[in-house]
This record gives sequence, C-alpha cells and structure tokens, in this order.
Amino acid sequence: MSIKVRIPTPLRPIVGGEAALQIKAETVIAVLDQIEKDHPGFKSRICDDAGKTRRFVNIFVNSEDIRYLDGMKTALQDGDTVSIVPAVAGGIQTYQERLAGLKKTLKEIAPEDVQKMIGGKEKVTLIDVRESEEYRGGHLPFAVSVPRGFLEMRIEEAATDRAAPLVLYCAGGIRSLFATETLKNMGYTSVVSMSGGFSGWTRKGFSIETPTLLSEKDRRRYSRHLLIPEVGEEGQIKLLKSKVLIIGAGGLGCPAAYYLAAAGCGTLGLVDFDVVDESNLQRQILHTTDRVGTSKIKSAMQTLSAFNGDVRIIPFEERISSSNIERIMQAFDIVVDGSDNFPTRYLVNDACVKLKKPCVHGSVYRFEGQVTVFDPQRGGPCYRCLYKEPPPPELAPSCADAGVLGVLPGVIGLLEAVETVKLILEIGDPLIGRVVCYDALEGSFQTFILRKDPACDYCKEGAVFPGFIDYDYFCASKGLTTPSPS
Repeated sequence: MSIKVRIPTPLRPIVGGEAALQIKAETVIAVLDQIEKDHPGFKSRICDDAGKTRRFVNIFVNSEDIRYLDGMKTALQDGDTVSIVPAVAGGIQTYQERLAGLKKTLKEIAPEDVQKMIGGKEKVTLIDVRESEEYRGGHLPFAVSVPRGFLEMRIEEAATDRAAPLVLYCAGGIRSLFATETLKNMGYTSVVSMSGGFSGWTRKGFSIETPTLLSEKDRRRYSRHLLIPEVGEEGQIKLLKSKVLIIGAGGLGCPAAYYLAAAGCGTLGLVDFDVVDESNLQRQILHTTDRVGTSKIKSAMQTLSAFNGDVRIIPFEERISSSNIERIMQAFDIVVDGSDNFPTRYLVNDACVKLKKPCVHGSVYRFEGQVTVFDPQRGGPCYRCLYKEPPPPELAPSCADAGVLGVLPGVIGLLEAVETVKLILEIGDPLIGRVVCYDALEGSFQTFILRKDPACDYCKEGAVFPGFIDYDYFCASKGLTTPSPS
C-alpha cells in the first residue's frame, strides 16, 4: 500500500527538501521507521528516546489526531495521508537572532585546531561550502568543494559516513554555521564549523592549495565533460595535462588521435615514417586527397591543429627501432599502439615494460579487431606473455594483401581512445588482463581473459630487462612504422 506523508518545513532539509513522501507501511510507527531508514535523523525529531511523540509535535491520519486513535500503532489504508504538524510560534526570527542561536548550540573549531586535525591520526573530511569560483581561487589542503546551494544534493558524494568527522568552512564562518545546522538535521553526527573561515585560516599563515583553473574557453569547449561527475573540472584538467604517444598515423592512430584531441588531451606525440597514399584514404581519416604523397605526420598535424589548436602535437617522423624507442617514449604517460607489424609491436611492448608505461593495444584484420591494455605494473600481462616471439615471415600473411574493412579501424581506434581516457582519469575498469574482440560481420563483441605469464622474460617479477630486439620487418610495405592496412 502507498501512504502519503506530509513533511513540515523545518524537517524538509532532512529528506532532501521534499514536501511530501510516498511510503509503503501499514502503521504510523512503520511510516516513521521507513523514513528514518531512508533519511537518518528524522525520527529523533518526532519521537523521544522512549518512542513517544514529542510534546511539540502532533500526527494526523487524514484529519484524525492519532492520540484519539491507536497512537503510533494506528493502522493505515492505501491512499491515507499522514501529516506531521509541529508547533508554530507565528513570529519571525531575525537573521541575527538565528545566527546567535546557532553559535550557542553548534560547535565551532578554530583554524589552528583544524590544522592539527589535518596532520593527525584521525581522518577528517574538509568541506568547502563557498561558491565554486571562491574554491578555485584557493582552498584548504585536501578540501572538497560542496557549495552551500548544492549541499543537500551533493554532500553524500563527499561524505558517505554520517558518523565520520566533518569540518565545514566558508569565507568567514557564517555560511558554514548554517550548513552545519543543515547537516545535523540530515543526520550527520560529527560535524563542526571552522570559525573565521578561509579568511581566518589565511590570516594564521597556514598553507592553501590553488588549483589549476580552466579558462572560459576550455569551459565552453569541454562543457559536456564538466557535467559528468566522473570527469568534471578536475578530470578535464587531468586530460589537459596528459601526454599520450600514438604509434602510427594510420587506420588506428587516426581515429584515436582525433578523439583524444577532441577530449582535450593536452600533448599528443605522433610517430610515423610513411607518406599518404591514395589507398590510405579509405580508412585513415586525418588525411585528405590533396595531401597524397605528403608526409603522414604533417598531414595529421594539419588536421589535428585545425580541429583543436590548443593540443600540442609532438612529431616523430622516423621509423621506430631499438636505437630511438626509449628517446621517443620517455616523456609520455601512456602509449597507444596503432601499428600493424610485429617488429614495431614487440619494440613498443618491450619499451613500455622497461619504462613502466601502460600500452593501449589495438589490431585489425579484414572484419575483425582486438583491443586490450598491456600494463604489468597493474598486474596485467604484456604482449610477450601471450606471444613470446613473432612468427616467421613466411607464416605471417601480407597486410597489404589481406585488406581491412575501411570502417573497422575507426571502431577499434575509438575503443583505444576510450581506454586511454579511462587510464588518464583513473575511472572505470580498464582492459587490463582482458581483450575485447569485435567481429563486424557478426556485429558481436566478445571479452576474453588474458593471464600474466609468471615466467615471462620481460615482465616477470624481478626480471632483468633482456634488451631490445630489432626483428626483420615483414607484413609491411617499404618497412614503414605503420604499413597497410592500419
């Protein structure tokens, strides 16, 4: 059955500002128990320790006072309305009177005591209730921004445990007092306000954090990211600070680079030694017809710079080998492997293992593609855990002869970009120890578990790096870094 419960104004902050709730219960006491379960701290405002209605509160079922029915045991029927009616004085309390009352009843803590708490053994959460613009101008170390106007909606994201210590602060100590009252009403039992606020903290000479700020231009461009709690301003700043190396400006590297530039990855390194061929245009979306015969690196840079001029592009117009792989990779955080030949693939893997960098791997063949993340540092395998060494050239089909469906690298390259963004933001479940296989003809995705080889010469625990191996190039035309079909 469904019972409508009318919530009086003083108690609405506890239930998220709602004026009425729909509760399934058969008695009045069951109604209160259910609200207490959903909104801790509510029932204690209505009942005393013995479970009886407090003297300044009356409860009505429809129009009848429960004192003249069966009290808290009054039975309810579907569609009944339970109204909670506290005593109302009828006068208006001034702002100063209310503030004075809060200072008498709520606990305040001095900035120097907060400083001691930050460095102490007991974990404490600092909540900055100022506006976002104020927070971005500087805040206490480790403080979480929850603006006063959004406190009821967002506090549970920052403080899940209602019994854990919370310290609230604002600019001068006033807003945080009112915010403390709100959280007390919501059932938070260990919340205090910092007297003097941020101004008092800075006057004491205590350290503050000044976060990196997004420009207004960035806010407009990445506004949809800012709306996502898992990204937000902090995540977008991580993206802008990130450095991603993309091996190959071909079928996989093109869509990966395009979407990483769109996401705002601040620095993209591009490695390729090839020139644009007319056959590339079926799938390599950074290149155009008028650039046939020109450098793929210059073509890719031209497209990406026009698309997002704020992204820094670092070109490496050279073929990867054991002599340059470490120099090329050294400055980057994540490597996206868009190559399609075994010599490059093994060099990239081995360098990532040695330099302890995650490798986002993709591969395509006709109508099928694979995506995974090789990252032994996070407990996953490396490429050699799966295939210790490449097959002999005579057993590897020619990539130029095999062909690839033009749109397939777009799917796989895009998934590589997704995994890269997840690694940068440290969100979700990256494909470490798993490989996703896509069959375009079936329209199916399958996920398989990949195991780390405890005997792998390259990534096993305590392994001494065996050195790089320059395998003979095969499955490639002209021995280029990124041959067809990628």
